[in-house]
Amino acid sequence: MARISYIDPDAIADPELAQDMEDSRLYGTPRPETQAIRFHVPDVAKAFMLPWKTLFRQGLVEHPLKELCRVYVSKTIDCDY
Repeated sequence: MARISYIDPDAIADPELAQDMEDSRLYGTPRPETQAIRFHVPDVAKAFMLPWKTLFRQGLVEHPLKELCRVYVSKTIDCDY
């Protein structure tokens, strides 16, 4: 059984975080499940999302490098996804 609960997306009062959750749902990244854990501490969620949005959503990192990063992370944590 999981020991960390997910925040109910409907309970997110901060408009910025609500938009971040909606973007995660639409784009699939970062995963909404991990966002729902991060959102227990709004400052942590915002600190995580600032570089994410800057680097990945606003295009400062080219797509092939993003894919390489994903493979690296998957290999590092032994994820077969």
